[in-house]
Amino acid sequence: MRYIYYPGCSLHATGISYDKSMRAVFSRLGLDLDELDDWNCCGATNYMSVKETVALSITARNLALAEKNGGGDLVAPCSACFALLNKTRKFLSEVPELAHDVGEALAEADLECHLSVPVRHPLEVLIHDIGLERLKAAQTHSIAEFRPACYYGCQILRPQRAMAEDPEIPMAMDELFAALGAEPVDYPPKIRCCGGMLIATAEEVAVRLCEELIGWARERGANCIVTVCPLCQGNLDILGRRTELTGGSRPIPVLYFTQLLGLALGCTPKEVGLEHGLIPVTAKAHPRESPAIRLDRLGSPAPTRSSGTAEQPDESLSVEA
Repeated sequence: MRYIYYPGCSLHATGISYDKSMRAVFSRLGLDLDELDDWNCCGATNYMSVKETVALSITARNLALAEKNGGGDLVAPCSACFALLNKTRKFLSEVPELAHDVGEALAEADLECHLSVPVRHPLEVLIHDIGLERLKAAQTHSIAEFRPACYYGCQILRPQRAMAEDPEIPMAMDELFAALGAEPVDYPPKIRCCGGMLIATAEEVAVRLCEELIGWARERGANCIVTVCPLCQGNLDILGRRTELTGGSRPIPVLYFTQLLGLALGCTPKEVGLEHGLIPVTAKAHPRESPAIRLDRLGSPAPTRSSGTAEQPDESLSVEA
């Protein structure tokens, strides 16, 4: 299978571990992931309120390039990119005046946009196109010691849904990692906002929202938070590290869902970019007949299992503070 990859600005910068882990996962599964040539910023969420026609034209240029590229759906991992690309598709298909104005703008660059390329999120691609059974068959390492709080954020389910499921109680990530042997915790705030760009304009609001998300995860017994959004990951990672440095609670690692999936598929910690997090996570190899990966909760000694069981670990992930 071939997919056109739209990384967006974040995955080439602060979200580099998302980029690395997504490429590694698709490679392990034998999926072609070809980066869209000459892509541009989606305009992010704020630009739409500044100049709607220009904002739509900027985003539509990527859709036009994907159509020109040919062969494959457009995969956008960043929640903001995914939301805005799909919003543009919706606006241009439903508002003829906007479609006309955007079409004229694209024509200046010898481009046309026929809205023929779907925009999809990698979580949906992996679950729908590959399926849980094939993912389980491709698994080489156990992730039984992981207790993730699966955090979806607020943009891949509303208003456009990345997954065909309840937008208030999404379960795709939970079911994915449960199928691979992890123990996702019950996490009620899984679709609440992290504060997004308020971290730059109303810091106290973003801090409060992130503290609540981290607090919920800790109370529910999670030993990591797994997310699909680079802005959510960044906000939670920064706050967790800052809280620790100011004498607060020890942090919970915040991983991309592709990082945890990649570890289950046998990718190395370096291949999935674990070294890029502000909350360090390291891997220690302990070869066993039945491979496993283990996460020590907040740097404390991990519970042991009786020797000789199928779940005896060969890699141990621990948080370094």
